[in-house]
Amino acid sequence: MRRVVALLACCVLVASCSFRLQGRQVLPASLASIELNATDAHSDFTAALKRSITASGAQLVDHATTEQAVLRITRDEVTEDVLSVDARNIPTDFELTYVVEVGVRVGTNELMEAEKFTLSRIYSFDETRLLAKEREKDILREALARDMASIVLRRLSSL
Repeated sequence: MRRVVALLACCVLVASCSFRLQGRQVLPASLASIELNATDAHSDFTAALKRSITASGAQLVDHATTEQAVLRITRDEVTEDVLSVDARNIPTDFELTYVVEVGVRVGTNELMEAEKFTLSRIYSFDETRLLAKEREKDILREALARDMASIVLRRLSSL
């Protein structure tokens, strides 16, 4: 009986704090059909954004008509900066920064002016584990791209 009451109390608490499982973003009707115009069509971010748009129920088209939306990715870049070095002047910490700039228009109407989004993560570096650290950097870059696509899609769903 105590377990049932405790479980019921947890359910009430979770429901009262507006908790909801992360699901797909629903895009507005004006973005039901989107042309993706990217400077780098094969970047991690562009691929993640395409998957997210498709999962949201929108349709990607090759050439937009005047009634269809055009999503412009004018900037898509990853930079890596050294944050600290050891006594032998070998880098020990890096900051990986992902920057994208996205704008949306439908016909001649600008729904969203070009807006800049930035995410960054710090990772450590060990020269004795070079291959593993390079793989870690690649995984981190891909994760940043997925997170960035999620952020951009949430912004698009608010239009």
